[in-house]
Amino acid sequence: MSSTQKTSPGATLGFADRPAAPTPRRELEVDGTFPSWLTGSLLRNGPGAWNVGKYRLAHWFDGFAQLHHFDFAQGRVHYASRFLQTEARAAVEKTGKLRTSEFATDPCRSIFQRVHALFDPSTVLTDNANVSVQRLGDRLIAMTETPLPITFDPDTLDSEGTAFEAPGQVTTAHPHYERGTGSLLNYAAHLGPRSSYRMFRVDPDTAEVSELARIPVRKPSYMHSFGITERFFVLAEFPLVVNPLALAVSGKPFIANYRWEPERGTRFTVIDRRTGRLHARIQGEACFAFHHINAYEDGDVLNIDLCAASDASIVEDLYFDRIDGRLAAGRPVARNYPRPTRFQIDLQKRTARRSTLSDVGLDLPVVNAPRVRERPYTKTWGVGTSEDWIDRIHAVDITTGEYRTWHEGGTYPGEPVFVARPGATDEDDGILLTVVLSEHRETSALVALDARTLETVGRAEVGHPIPYGFHGLHTTRKASPDA
Repeated sequence: MSSTQKTSPGATLGFADRPAAPTPRRELEVDGTFPSWLTGSLLRNGPGAWNVGKYRLAHWFDGFAQLHHFDFAQGRVHYASRFLQTEARAAVEKTGKLRTSEFATDPCRSIFQRVHALFDPSTVLTDNANVSVQRLGDRLIAMTETPLPITFDPDTLDSEGTAFEAPGQVTTAHPHYERGTGSLLNYAAHLGPRSSYRMFRVDPDTAEVSELARIPVRKPSYMHSFGITERFFVLAEFPLVVNPLALAVSGKPFIANYRWEPERGTRFTVIDRRTGRLHARIQGEACFAFHHINAYEDGDVLNIDLCAASDASIVEDLYFDRIDGRLAAGRPVARNYPRPTRFQIDLQKRTARRSTLSDVGLDLPVVNAPRVRERPYTKTWGVGTSEDWIDRIHAVDITTGEYRTWHEGGTYPGEPVFVARPGATDEDDGILLTVVLSEHRETSALVALDARTLETVGRAEVGHPIPYGFHGLHTTRKASPDA
């Protein structure tokens, strides 16, 4: 942990703690127009506080989960927020001390406690589900990279307990959905003397977890997401790897145990979705990515699209001491920002050919998922950076590399969530919803952009800053997003 520092207007405003009390539901003032066809809700998740007593958590990813609910009806927008009610946050509120291990901040624990945690993760792994919002049948869940997703009420934002437990100590907050059934599909790394990657399914009605595949691995890779095609699960094993026993005895936070070993390259582990068998392991160039964009098959070639950089320096760049130093010096926070990248995995030739889809920096990517997931596509949207922090949104044509940009001086947008217009026939016919922080107004707004042109069509002022978050979900509460 590092000593608490005051924040100031500008990019650092998005790292200021929000008050602990919930924000009651209220109608927001709208400038412009939110389409009358826009219904349902946008749920967003991300850290809302980083201070524990007199200390500050070490990394952007460590903050305590805060949910934000925007509700739409006939062009009107209502908003509410509250912190996710978890055991991790409750312990801090009660004792003023961190009890559970977060991404890059770890409480002081004995070697016995660390070893015990490796074999019984429920004892100390955090339930601070601060990364994404997902559907599980007709329920909503908050997820992070530990195996303890939290169910919450979409109206009150009250937490309702653990939704299920993934079969490992590390998983992703970016599951996929089985078309036709709505089952949640994900992977987990089970760490121990005999580590393995485990693909699993969660039943949307019963929340029962079924293991689909188990693939042995000696040094598991840090993977924040994974790919899926009609026939295969695809794990991009970047060369940021860990010795599982080091997690138990090193005395270091979770991510500090991982080592960058570029000589390993990136190994693509291809698993048959029907049989659960390992289909191929194919080596490619070393790179690192948090987020997959999409994946699809072209005969025996798998197109795996990522927001990839040449190394994993972005993980280190998001420690607060690095963020504070680089912002104070007027330098971009990320030294090596990712770009849309494709690996073509030839299953016959056993090759992985890398190419850049566009020269623009892009992360937090989204697509028109119900339409294009596992299928050929042309459009993706995400966030980019220039002078300091994330300050623009790009719309990228991945077939040509051309892109459009939305940018307003002194503002910092979050992930854009795509919502298709009812009856749309074009892939990009819809709007993007993004939470934008303004350093001049010292407040945030929900902004609606035309997904095709990136022109602003509506803005709903929240009235206070919303900290920089991660991922959101638009839902009408009728079906899982890719079912």
